[in-house]
Amino acid sequence: MLKILNIMNILKLRNHIPISGPARREPADGTESDMRVSLGFEPAWFHGRCGVDFSEKWHINPFYRYTSLIKMKKELCQKFPSVSYWSEEYKDDLATISGCYGAYVIPKIFEFPLVYQEDRWPVLDKNKKKLTEKEMEKLNIDDLLSNPFVEELFNQIDIIESEWGKIHGYLNWQGVLNNAFHLRGENIFTDFYDKPTLVHYFFSIICDIVIRLAQKVQKRQRESGFYVNHFCVSNCTLNMVSPQIYREFLFPYDKRIAESFERFGVHTCNWEVTPYLEEIKKLPKVGYLDMGMMSDLKKVKKMFPEARRAVMYSPVRLQEANLDEIKKDMKKIYSELSPCDVVMADIQAATSDKRVNELLQICKNLELRKE
Repeated sequence: MLKILNIMNILKLRNHIPISGPARREPADGTESDMRVSLGFEPAWFHGRCGVDFSEKWHINPFYRYTSLIKMKKELCQKFPSVSYWSEEYKDDLATISGCYGAYVIPKIFEFPLVYQEDRWPVLDKNKKKLTEKEMEKLNIDDLLSNPFVEELFNQIDIIESEWGKIHGYLNWQGVLNNAFHLRGENIFTDFYDKPTLVHYFFSIICDIVIRLAQKVQKRQRESGFYVNHFCVSNCTLNMVSPQIYREFLFPYDKRIAESFERFGVHTCNWEVTPYLEEIKKLPKVGYLDMGMMSDLKKVKKMFPEARRAVMYSPVRLQEANLDEIKKDMKKIYSELSPCDVVMADIQAATSDKRVNELLQICKNLELRKE
């Protein structure tokens, strides 16, 4: 029986990695263990084992995506039977928008083309020039939201609802700075000093597009029977700016996003979150926060006692470190941050199933206080 959530000022999110998609977040339900491992595998893992083709058709064809997910989920259930969040009997997550267009939904709205490959997530086309100052000044929200990509996206949503009912899934909206970096390139970091007014205009445009489109998509999903009303900003580029830059240029937009949804979380990727904690603490409704192991985990736990906390663990370290080193890492995470998630994303195709199952067992033993 599901534990009843004690709904206070914060509604928690937990890490969620869609099958073959970039990591996202989903509502916590109170059943989370103290050392919950969230597994995710790079597309090459599925391509080699299941023959799934992750080129453009996977992202734009709900029928191909559905049949491919059946094969992928079967493989996961066979190889990792101790994981409870995959079930071949559960079908709703097959008719999904999770993973579509990788991390580049917003750049697609700005008409940035993607390059697709059969065994990788899509990337931005390097031949597409970044936005100029004049192009940034002329941006118009209504024009952007009426571009053909938005129609394509909602056509997929229509198909899923017509064919299967519930519109499952979580698109990867990213965060304001992440999207600005994709669209403007490295110039955005000098713009903070040279063109602060333009930066605020640009960020405001990105922020409003993210909110409006995410709300529209999620409304359709709720109407179909799949309840979603949350947003987790992906601030992977956070460590590329100072806490002062975050406070002046990014905090206002993260706050606006947080206020626009029922639940809210902050993804900072596998980096050092400690210098930014004081600012993040000021955001409303922080129900999820992740970080790299170099962060002050004890401080995070003390400052965010009611949020679901998570550590992003390196897939390279999982593959290359010896088992004693991994045990030491997990003990540190458990003792300093739990209850928490261990986000084991982007597991490489060369990583053995044995090593993944060893990680799962290490974390289970820590939960049971056997080590």
